[in-house]
Amino acid sequence: MPERNKQPQILDAVDLDLKLKQCTQFTLDNGLPVYTVDAGEQDVLMVEWVFYAGNWYEQKNIVAASANYLLKNGTKKRSAYEINEHFEYYGAYLNRSCYNETATVTLHCLNKHVNTLLPVVAEIFTESVFPEEELAIYKKNQKQKLEVNLKKCDFVAGRIIDELLYSKEHPYGKYSSAEEYDAINKQELLAFYKQYYTEGKCILFVAGKLPADIQQQLNKHFGSLPFNPASVPAVDHAQVPATEKKHHVINDANGVQGAIRIARPFPNRHHPDFMKVQVLNNIFGGFFGSRLMSNIREDKGYTYGIYSFVQNHIHNTAWVVSTEAGRDVCAATITEVFKEMKILREELVDEEELHLVRNYMIGSILGDLDGPFQIIARWKNYVLNNLTDAYFYDSIQTIKTISAEELRALAQKYLNEDAFYELTVI
Repeated sequence: MPERNKQPQILDAVDLDLKLKQCTQFTLDNGLPVYTVDAGEQDVLMVEWVFYAGNWYEQKNIVAASANYLLKNGTKKRSAYEINEHFEYYGAYLNRSCYNETATVTLHCLNKHVNTLLPVVAEIFTESVFPEEELAIYKKNQKQKLEVNLKKCDFVAGRIIDELLYSKEHPYGKYSSAEEYDAINKQELLAFYKQYYTEGKCILFVAGKLPADIQQQLNKHFGSLPFNPASVPAVDHAQVPATEKKHHVINDANGVQGAIRIARPFPNRHHPDFMKVQVLNNIFGGFFGSRLMSNIREDKGYTYGIYSFVQNHIHNTAWVVSTEAGRDVCAATITEVFKEMKILREELVDEEELHLVRNYMIGSILGDLDGPFQIIARWKNYVLNNLTDAYFYDSIQTIKTISAEELRALAQKYLNEDAFYELTVI
């Protein structure tokens, strides 16, 4: 029992010895790799199927996202309504998401119902039919959403900055149009589905309070499916950044607010500077106490919020500053962003600020390890990026030990105004 009359010891987050819970790995009969984290007090379970079925592999724009969305909208045995009713009856959620390289199907459920739900998921992977009526509804809804979003400066700015950084032909720079939704047909979806889902490469991640026979259950329902771990085609996409660095777009002539993006190309996690730059980014604009926030929000009052971040891409990525500001102060906001870059290039970060950022970052990692679903998400990120748990411990060490001199050198290397694209959409 704790002594209530004695104050507990208070530790800084940087003094904590963080450990990443190990995951267990096994392989199903068909070679499907499975990563599991058995933890938690509640009788809940998450099963996530990750397919290499993102837009990196599509031959026609929007096919990957459309196929992923329509996976659960009808099989040879069940309608979309019946599929949704089945999962809802057991209090379960079956969600799907499409990213650049990968696409996921995620099941959250009580572990006592998993054996009843897994066969229907397997059915979705092998017998989806993409009904014409569901496709028609999907097209209509997506075009309506797009029409609404295109009126928002922030949405338009996100599309344009990616095009500037990667080109519209690159998977990271693609964006949708009403005409492309109209052009999608059932046959294209079925062909993509067969190649990248039914016979595609899949990795399985499972977390929660696992049933004792979870391996047997997974093998029973998925161990005989024709997933092929070696089937991902070698696809390379050239990154062709735009030549012009400054862009001003009028999206709403009567708007009172503008969206700002300031961004530069940046290497991925395997570059030796990547971990160190995470610390510099947090000082610059990565959290609520950052310099961009203190200057542009708290001092100048130009915006409600401004952040910088490194995009979460597997291949080469980008370092981005994002905000919305009053139309009349967009130019001043950009000036202040570059001013903060200049200060970081010229002056050393003081120890008090660096200590604050160290504590924030270690505390954030600690929060990200709170529960089995968060732990397996971190393992998934490492697996998909061809990393090991050594990356976790190296990151902790970097946060705790990076010096002010190293941070200034990084700022001099990367935070140069002429390396950044400058975009304003009003």
